[in-house]
Amino acid sequence: MGRYFAIRIGRAALTIVLVVTFAFVVLRLSGDPALMILGPEAPPEVLAAFRKAWGLDDPIWFQYLDYFGAIAKGELGRSMRDGRPAMELVLERIPATLALTLPAFVFKVALGIPAGIYAALHRGSAIDRAVMMTAVAGFTVPSFVLALLLVLIFAVQLGWLPSGGQDSWRHAILPIATLSLGGAAVLARFTRSAMLEVLGQPYIRTASAKGVPWRKVVTSHALPNAAIPTVTILGFMIGSLIAGAVVVESVFAWPGVGRLLVVAVANRDLAVVQCILLLVALTMVTSNLVVDFLYGFLDPRLRAKGAHA
Repeated sequence: MGRYFAIRIGRAALTIVLVVTFAFVVLRLSGDPALMILGPEAPPEVLAAFRKAWGLDDPIWFQYLDYFGAIAKGELGRSMRDGRPAMELVLERIPATLALTLPAFVFKVALGIPAGIYAALHRGSAIDRAVMMTAVAGFTVPSFVLALLLVLIFAVQLGWLPSGGQDSWRHAILPIATLSLGGAAVLARFTRSAMLEVLGQPYIRTASAKGVPWRKVVTSHALPNAAIPTVTILGFMIGSLIAGAVVVESVFAWPGVGRLLVVAVANRDLAVVQCILLLVALTMVTSNLVVDFLYGFLDPRLRAKGAHA
């Protein structure tokens, strides 16, 4: 048991290091922050002074070691735009992002899982086909297209809801709906697949042959076993609560972490981008780590395999 958890924790730590390293290298190769912030018309001596002040003229390997040293001390740098701590800027935006993603997560679960279970229990029926057609449509339509469609219908044509901003609770309805529909579609498909796989297992047929009521077969045997793969999707969705609304926040001008990330990338504000990516990596890895731990408790076979991985 201890070895299983140790392997998972080691892989999680390695994943965070790789993500941070990849982001660091890509950002350094994507353009000169001095030119983006000061403009190409700035005098060369001003550009040189900016690069020296922010350590951009140091060798990249030195910048890399200095960055990891700062992370070890809990220092995530300052914004090149206004000099404020990057973490302070990010923490200011998290409540706005969670105001969208938390309700959206609840709606995803409330819509997707029951729809997937019902479709699996009525396989081949008209309801099953309708649920799956809706799920496929919600799964394949990009979030920005769905967002624009909702704006066109409910904001432009009908005039029922505002098209963007954060002035009242009504401004959150369309962003939450956009996030909910796509996630519910994913959950419905995975839940249906997991249920169908479990319902085809021999122990389900054996329980039915012994005269166990079908309701009890579903609730006591099918649902608990189908929940194991569904936990993976739920873990991913929980891990993406902070980073899962980048496109939606941009479309609806919602002042959250996703919108801050887009602006920071456009301005080559390295510290802010790196801080957001580190936070996203931590939430995703932590969520997946919790899922792995739950797997270890729910299914001892996975724990045994993980110990020999």
